[in-house]
Amino acid sequence: MTSSSDDPGVYDHGGGVRSLRVPIPDNPLGHTLVYVVDTDRGPVLVDTGWDDPASWDALTAGLTACGTSVSELRGVVVTHHHPDHHGLSGQVREASGAWVAMHAADASIVRRTRETRPERWYTYMADKLTAAGAPEDHIAPLRTARRRTLPGLSPALPDREITPGELLDLPGRRLRAIWTPGHTPGHVCLHLEEEHPAGLPGHGRLFSGDHVLPEITPHIGLYEDPDDVTVTDPLGDYLDSLERVGRLAPAEILPAHQHPFTDAPSRVRELLTHHETRLTGLLALLATPLTPWQLAERMEWNRPWDQIPYGSRNIAVSEAESHLRRLVKLGRAEAVTGSEPVTYVAV
Repeated sequence: MTSSSDDPGVYDHGGGVRSLRVPIPDNPLGHTLVYVVDTDRGPVLVDTGWDDPASWDALTAGLTACGTSVSELRGVVVTHHHPDHHGLSGQVREASGAWVAMHAADASIVRRTRETRPERWYTYMADKLTAAGAPEDHIAPLRTARRRTLPGLSPALPDREITPGELLDLPGRRLRAIWTPGHTPGHVCLHLEEEHPAGLPGHGRLFSGDHVLPEITPHIGLYEDPDDVTVTDPLGDYLDSLERVGRLAPAEILPAHQHPFTDAPSRVRELLTHHETRLTGLLALLATPLTPWQLAERMEWNRPWDQIPYGSRNIAVSEAESHLRRLVKLGRAEAVTGSEPVTYVAV
């Protein structure tokens, strides 16, 4: 991976693929890696970055450093609907006329999100946290919130829906959509079915979005949505999707965060082992009945619970719930009848 200009945030990965660092405001991840893929009819982006003026400036400056511009973009392929990936898609489309493509499951979330008032999200989150056993002092700010907007509540509607297994409309390239639900229900990885430009062994390159990252474990929580009451198993989806990527055995993975890496099967094994170890550890915690909030308090995170910021605690509880749901589906834990808020115990 080499710098393709004087801009340290622009890298040439060879074979007509470059990446741009698009900052995420006030987020420890720092930035999203947006990929620029050359085609016979103009460049196509994989993701766009967060909807923020500084992020837009970084995207446009990066494209200029690549020798192109927003106006020359042909399309945007969105790995998933989260705002650090899909946030600038609408602005890119307005500036270029580019199409925007996304999996149908995430497109449905985008559609519902656009139709849901912010106040309903606050109510929904307050009710969810109450049911999870959160203390009232944590829930109270949601009941009195008056902010008019939240990040990601006005996402762009995609023009096209990605069909799993299809070759996407990139003239002169072979980019195949691989459905990898887990992080979101419609997350897709994108398999560039072309020989690696450096001749690395394996099967092409994989744009992995947030599905497989080199050093951190993607967040796997419940699919939060006030207008969809489907009982899902996100962690089960994720583990199945991981094995699919492992079998694919790409020569190199180009993720949306951190840095590219090789040996995808090894990384997949590490992630599968991580989640199995975590599930086993949770069963030990569930020797006595616990609410999802109590379980999250006792789980191992990257810092002590009392140092985890407010918003991150909500994410942690969602992750605890996704693991609980997996244990229940496997018959290794169950809800305690009559408990309020509901508690779970190992069986």
